Amino acid sequence: MGSKMSRESLRLFPLLFTLLYLVSVISLVESRPPFACDPRNGLTRSLRFCRVNLPLHVRVRDLLGRLTLQEKIRLLVNNAAAVPRLGIQGYEWWSEALHGVSNVGPGAKFGGAFPGATSFPQVITTAASFNESLWEQIGRVVSDEARAMYNGGMAGLTYWSPNVNIFRDPRWGRGQETPGEDPVLAGKYAARYVQGLQSAAGNRLKVAACCKHYTAYDLDNWNGVDRYHFNARVSKQDLADTYDVPFKACVVEGKVASVMCSYNQVNGKPTCADADLLKGTIRGEWHLNGYIVSDCDSVGVMYDTQHYTATPEESAAATIKAGLDLDCGPFLAVHTDLAVRRGLLAEIDVDMALANTITVQMRLGMFDGEPSAQPYGNLGPRDVCTPAHQQLALEAARQGIVLLKNSGPSLPLSTSRHRTVAVIGPNSDVTVTMIGNYAGVACGYTSPLKGISRYARTIHQAGCSDVACNANNLFGAAEAAARQADATVLVMGLDQSIEAEFRDRKGLLLPGRQQELVSRVARASRGPTVLVLMSGGPIDVSFAKNDPRVSAILWAGYPGQAGGAAIADVLFGTTNPGGKLPMTWYPQDYVAKVPMTNMGMRPSGGYPGRTYRFYQGPVVFPFGHGMSYTTFKHSLAQAPTELSVPLNTNLYATTNSTLSSNAVRVKHANCDSLSLPFHIDVQNTGNMDGTHTLLVFSTPPAGKWSPNKQLIGFHRVHVLAGSQQRVKINIHACKHFSIVDEFGIRRIPMGAHSLHIGDLKHSISLQANLKGIKP
Repeated sequence: MGSKMSRESLRLFPLLFTLLYLVSVISLVESRPPFACDPRNGLTRSLRFCRVNLPLHVRVRDLLGRLTLQEKIRLLVNNAAAVPRLGIQGYEWWSEALHGVSNVGPGAKFGGAFPGATSFPQVITTAASFNESLWEQIGRVVSDEARAMYNGGMAGLTYWSPNVNIFRDPRWGRGQETPGEDPVLAGKYAARYVQGLQSAAGNRLKVAACCKHYTAYDLDNWNGVDRYHFNARVSKQDLADTYDVPFKACVVEGKVASVMCSYNQVNGKPTCADADLLKGTIRGEWHLNGYIVSDCDSVGVMYDTQHYTATPEESAAATIKAGLDLDCGPFLAVHTDLAVRRGLLAEIDVDMALANTITVQMRLGMFDGEPSAQPYGNLGPRDVCTPAHQQLALEAARQGIVLLKNSGPSLPLSTSRHRTVAVIGPNSDVTVTMIGNYAGVACGYTSPLKGISRYARTIHQAGCSDVACNANNLFGAAEAAARQADATVLVMGLDQSIEAEFRDRKGLLLPGRQQELVSRVARASRGPTVLVLMSGGPIDVSFAKNDPRVSAILWAGYPGQAGGAAIADVLFGTTNPGGKLPMTWYPQDYVAKVPMTNMGMRPSGGYPGRTYRFYQGPVVFPFGHGMSYTTFKHSLAQAPTELSVPLNTNLYATTNSTLSSNAVRVKHANCDSLSLPFHIDVQNTGNMDGTHTLLVFSTPPAGKWSPNKQLIGFHRVHVLAGSQQRVKINIHACKHFSIVDEFGIRRIPMGAHSLHIGDLKHSISLQANLKGIKP
C-alpha cells in the first residue's frame, strides 16, 4: 500500500510524476487490447453481441445463448474466467476507489507509467465539508484516473465504492470510510459521489460504482463478536428511517450500477440470501439498474461460519435465487454446477444473474471493441496526478478541517508573531497515516511538519514513538521544544493500528499517554498551544476542551496526501475553516451504556439511543459543530408559515389508514405539489472572508414522534467580510417533514413543524387537504 516506502522515495515522487507527464505528452502508453469484440479477430468481430448498433438487451441475450453452463458459472465470481472461443478476456471485478484509485482490491495495481494516483481525504473528512459539488467533483477526478489506468492495462472499470453505512457507533473501526451518522448527509454524499464516478451519459458509464455494505452493517470485531457471526436485530422503523436511507438515495438518485450485500445477518437471515432485501427492495422498490455483489467470501461465510444451510450448493442456490448476481470469492464457481444438477437452481436463474453483470460491462463499453476509439479512450498517464487533481485534494482537505475550539481567539497564527513553532506529536510528521484505509499510493505527501515549515521555523519532537504512546521518555524533549517556541502545535490522534477494518475501538480516549503529553506540553508552552487531531472516529478530548492552556483544537480526520499543507493553511489563516462535524463526539462513559451489538437507534430504559437524532445526553462536541475565524448571522427572507397537504385520490385507501395518528401516509399524499422555497440571508459580520455551512434541521410536532431535530438540508456558501448572500433551499414536505412509524411506514405528521437554522427558529403548520376525499 505504500506504507513501506522510504521517506527518500516519497520525496522523489513529484519529480517522478513530472517526468512521466512529459513522457506521456509525447507518447501515451500503448492502450490495452479490447476486452472483447476485437475488430482484428475475424472469428468474433461479426458476432451479434459485438454489434454496438443493437439494443443492449439483444446483445446480452445473444451472448448468453452462446455460453455453455460451465462457462456461465465461471463468470459468477469476481475473477471471471476468459471465454477464448468467443474472444472474451478474463476480468477482475474487484477494484476500490473510496477516495482515490486504490490497490486494496486485486483489480488495480500501481507501477510503470502509473506509480500512484491522487489520494483525497478519507470520506469522513470530505463529508465534513458538507459540499455536494465537491463530492461530485472528486468522483469525476477519481474516475478520470481510473479510466486512464484501465486504458493502460492497470485497473478495471468496476469500483466497489462508496461505503455509505451509517456511522452508528463511535467505536466502529470503519466509520472513517463513511459520510457520518446522519442518513440525509450520507444519502446526499452517496448520490453525488456516485454521479461523479459514473459520469453517466445516457445508459453509458465511465466507471461502475457500488454502494456498500447493505444493510445494517457497522460492527467489525467487538468483545468477541465479529461481522461474520453477527445477527443484527433491527426494527422496521430503524431500517426504513436510518439504515436503508443512504442506499435508497444511492440507487434512486445516484443511479448506482451496483450494490454490495454485507456479511452479517439481519433479523436471522444473511443479507446476501434475503430475497426481500435484494429482489424485493433493491431491485423491486428502488429499481436498481445494475448488479448485486456479495462482500468478499460472504457466500462462503454464510455456509462455513453461519451454517445457514446444510450443504454448500444450497447456499449457492439461496443467494442466486434471492437476487445475488456476483460472488466476490470462489464459492459460486465451485458449487453452482452441483446446485443446478440437483435441481436446487435452474439455468435461467444463472442467466438472470449474468444478464445483470454483462449489461453493466456493455454499458462500460467493454464489448465495443478497441478501447482507444471509445469515450475516455484518450486518457492516459498524463491524466493521473495532474496539478489540478492534486490542487483539488488540497482544497478538499481544507474544506473538511473542523475548528472545534478557539479561545481568545488564538488562531489564526501570525507569521510575524509566531516565527518559531514547536511541532510535536506522533502524527506530526506522518505521510501514509493521512490517507486512512482503502487508499492507494499517493502522488506525494505533505506532512503537517512540512506544511507548517512553509510558514515558520519549526522545532520538531515526536513526543511518542507511535500513536500507542506507551512511554513518556520523549516527553521532556517535547516540553523543551515548547518552551523555546512562539507557538506549539500538537498533532495527535489515531491511525490504522487503533481503528481499521476488523478493528473496532475499545473506548474513545486518546491512546496510551497522549493526554499526558498534551497536558505537559501545554503547561510548558510559552505561546498558544493548538491541538490538531487526526482520526476517523470521535475522541473524548474533554480535558483539552476544558484546559485554558490548550487554546485551540482542530480535527482533520485523515486529510489525504496534501493534509499537512491544508492543516498549516488553516493554522495560519490562509484558509478560514468552514467544516462541520459529521458525527457526534461522545464522552467516554457513553460507550459503557451502549453495547455495539444493540442496533436500536432510539432510547429505551437505560439505553441512551444513538446519534444526535435520538441521543439527548451530554456530548464533547455535537454533530454539526464547527467554528470560523469570522462570524455569521442568519435571517429569513422568505419562509412559508403553513402548507396544505393534498391527498392523492388514486392511491387513497381509507381515511383511517391515511390519517392514522393525525399523520398522512407519504404514498397517499400528492407529493408533486409539496415543495416549499425558503430564502435565508447569510451575513458575514466579521472582518475575514469565510465559508459558512448552513444546516437546516426540523423537529416534528409534539407527540409520539422523534423528540430531537433531524437534518433536512444543507448548503455551503462563501461570504465576503461585511457582505451578505441569499441562500435558496427547497424543502419538500414528503421528504423532509415525514417520519417513519414503528411499522416502517413513512408518514407526514400534521401540525406545527419547527425549522432550526443556526439560532433561528421558524414554525410551519401542515394540514391535510381532504377535498374530494370520501370517507
